[in-house]
Amino acid sequence: MDKRFTLLMLCLFFTQLVWAQHRSAAIRGRVLQENGEAVAAASVVIENTRYGTVTNDDGYFDMQKLPEGKYQVRAFSIGFDSNTIEVQLERGETEELTFNLPDKTNAVTEIEVFGERDKQPEKLDAITRLPLKPSEQIQSISVISERLIEQQGALTVIEGVRNVPGVYTYATFGGVRESISSRGFRGIPTLKNGVRVMTDFRGGGFSTDMQGVESIQVLKGASSVTMGAATDLGGPGGIVNIVTKTPKFENSGAVSLRAGSWGLIRPTFDVQRVVNESNTLAVRVNGAYENGGKFRDHMSNESFYINPSVEWRPNARSTLTLEMDHFDEEQSIDVGTVNLSVGNAENEIYDLPSDRFLGFESDVTDIKHTTFAARFKHNLSNNLYIRAAAFHSDYNADAIKSNLSAVKQDVENDINVSQVNWYNRSIAHNSTRDDKSTVLQFDFIGQKVKTGSILHTFQAGVDYRYIDLYQPTFNSIAIDRINVFDPATVSNTLPEGIPAFELTRENQSYDYRFGATFQDVIQLTNWARVYGGVRYSTNKTRANGESSETSDFWNPLAGVMFTVKDNINIFGSYTNSSNPRSAAVVDVNGDPLGAERIDQIEAGLKTEWLNNRLRFNLTLFQINNKDMNLEVFRVDDTGAVVGAGYYMKGGNDERKGVEVELTGRVLENLEIVAGYSYIDAQFKEHTTFIPGSAPNNTPNHTFNAWANYSISEGIARGLNIGLGAYYLGERPYNDWTQKGVQYHAIEPGSAPWYNKAYTIVNAQVGYEFQKHWGVRVLFNNILDEVGYDAYRSNFIDRIQPRNFSGVVTYRF
Repeated sequence: MDKRFTLLMLCLFFTQLVWAQHRSAAIRGRVLQENGEAVAAASVVIENTRYGTVTNDDGYFDMQKLPEGKYQVRAFSIGFDSNTIEVQLERGETEELTFNLPDKTNAVTEIEVFGERDKQPEKLDAITRLPLKPSEQIQSISVISERLIEQQGALTVIEGVRNVPGVYTYATFGGVRESISSRGFRGIPTLKNGVRVMTDFRGGGFSTDMQGVESIQVLKGASSVTMGAATDLGGPGGIVNIVTKTPKFENSGAVSLRAGSWGLIRPTFDVQRVVNESNTLAVRVNGAYENGGKFRDHMSNESFYINPSVEWRPNARSTLTLEMDHFDEEQSIDVGTVNLSVGNAENEIYDLPSDRFLGFESDVTDIKHTTFAARFKHNLSNNLYIRAAAFHSDYNADAIKSNLSAVKQDVENDINVSQVNWYNRSIAHNSTRDDKSTVLQFDFIGQKVKTGSILHTFQAGVDYRYIDLYQPTFNSIAIDRINVFDPATVSNTLPEGIPAFELTRENQSYDYRFGATFQDVIQLTNWARVYGGVRYSTNKTRANGESSETSDFWNPLAGVMFTVKDNINIFGSYTNSSNPRSAAVVDVNGDPLGAERIDQIEAGLKTEWLNNRLRFNLTLFQINNKDMNLEVFRVDDTGAVVGAGYYMKGGNDERKGVEVELTGRVLENLEIVAGYSYIDAQFKEHTTFIPGSAPNNTPNHTFNAWANYSISEGIARGLNIGLGAYYLGERPYNDWTQKGVQYHAIEPGSAPWYNKAYTIVNAQVGYEFQKHWGVRVLFNNILDEVGYDAYRSNFIDRIQPRNFSGVVTYRF
């Protein structure tokens, strides 16, 4: 009986084994150089699965027991560009593949300036929640890839986003925080991996290191369907998402050293490895150290960055990614220069020499910023999957900064001026905050799910956001009086005996947000798609022990996209965003006025050309806020303008314009990035601002262009040359308020002066040789243009003068 049972079990086992062999598929083949020689020890992987192998000494590989389905199979090896082949595996089938790997110096990589072709960019779903490429999204989305960042040698986020039309600098706040604007809205939120880092509603921006950046994603316009209520001043204008690097299941690495003007020294490294034979676990670590690079004397800069990550693919359907990055920076704050106009009535910005610094050497910002992320994806079937993500950011910043205030009257020295050359100088803490943010997301996603003859790509999900913010306030300390024309009056060392700062106030606040989102893209025909989405959000705050009422909002998204040809899509959409307001904002009867609503209409064209190597986008937009809460003012018995103590509904802030974008590869060896935007931003029907005037720092025109040419044949093979320009049009330094209104200490009824337009021209020359080594020389602001970014009449910061740097890179 036992023998018969054993025999039966063996028969069943071998039957199952044979059946499994019959049901499974296989891939085998060879990896060759362009000259036909074998590539030994080359990696061959099936992307987004745990399957992979390496070639033998003769370049052959074999992968067995593979499930049926459509896959991207990629082969790569050190010193060669990778090659990817798409295969459709059927049950019991063996696919024969031959990969030809070109030399790195003799081929154009598949990674374009906008990322990989025919793929959704890494972590774009953190902000869109849908598995769609930018060209398939109903919203305006631009992606700046690691390739373009490396070409241009970008060291800051603003240097990267200048490649996106209609995105521009609002202010740099002494060169330590980059506030970015879009579509006439100041300080749009900057995220890291989908998480708010610095939660200041004014959009102050933050510093980060570009070494760990995989891409920069810019979603222009309202993002309320996926991100919730627009609690930032710049929220309706868009968001910038900084995406960090994670493993790609390959064994590779690179180290580099950059040196340049003003003592810049910057070593970096990036290493990734597959750590087990089953190809299920991979790690990646990259980091950087930076010292110097400040163009003004008496200023310093030192930072350290580390970014480890690990990815586990336990089976063909599941992926778990864990990552962390840490940034530690101490950087001098530039007081900037001053406007010499009496009464601040005209643009007479003083061109302060680079060897003159109006602050103290102790003016330093200290930032420690750590983020953690965990992302999990599990394919339920070929068309359905779940996605879960958890993100946490801990941003701690403190700074000591000098402040300048014009001397109004000095009888002893016979001075009676306003905004000229004599200034009182003081020091104070600047934007001190301990800012912790946590985001949890869970999504159920269907991709091309068929119901009858209709295809659906949908997302249903929930998210929770929690912010823990501590902000202490300290007194300011008066120091001395300086004449900006006379270096002898400007000491850069604090005098002895300065008293310690006193803590004057502490603010501890918590913000709790919950959201539920549903989106559906319905493919009605092969030429017509309908987009629909809705989000329900709640928002509650607790500050200094007191909690607000829970606010809730509904935000819709609706649109259509028509495919005129296979590569030409036209679209139109409507969405809105909500701006929660405090319960203290009440009407004349003392009743809360409630949230504001901002409406957005977009229409445009999205096209792809030359086998998706070149993309052209045209977007028209109009954004209106007709539901504002406007403060009411009155004139008291003394003739002074004071607040009436209540608000009223009204006004119409309107932003409309056009954005044109061309990105990709015009010729096999010529890459271009070009864009233009026109913004018509006006205050309309307004009780605070002059009708027809524009919000501060809003230009009518921006323009960007970059071209990079690579030589792949002949004696100059491996040489590449890039040239580009960025234009920021003139813009009002301040808002233009009506008479009888007090707003940000602006002189009522006084027209603002305009900050002059500037154009920055940059270039680079690179050379790749001997497969492993590369050099690059970067030339920035070649024409030595003088331009300024300013926050109202403070932080008048000059753009960097002409500078250069060289980079040596070794890849292994």
